[in-house]
Amino acid sequence: MNKFLGKLVMTRGINDCIADDKTFTKEVLKALLRYKNHDWGDLPEEDKRMNDEAIKNGNDRVLAAYETSQGKIYIITEYDRSYTTILFSHEY
Repeated sequence: MNKFLGKLVMTRGINDCIADDKTFTKEVLKALLRYKNHDWGDLPEEDKRMNDEAIKNGNDRVLAAYETSQGKIYIITEYDRSYTTILFSHEY
């Protein structure tokens, strides 16, 4: 288990699109790699700084947003780092 990510899960909507769309699958994998490298995607600078602080202090959840061919996705790691969830923005 990755210390930062915890257990990786996704919504049914993300899972179904991954099963049907190779391009989307690659986009999700690329977003996840960016996330693991602390590239928070399409967020305002203030939110990116909050994520950096949450990583440094380990006291808050982390959220990132990425545009894909199927719409915006979020990747969210819980404050206790137990789970990271990939979901569409409309599923939030």
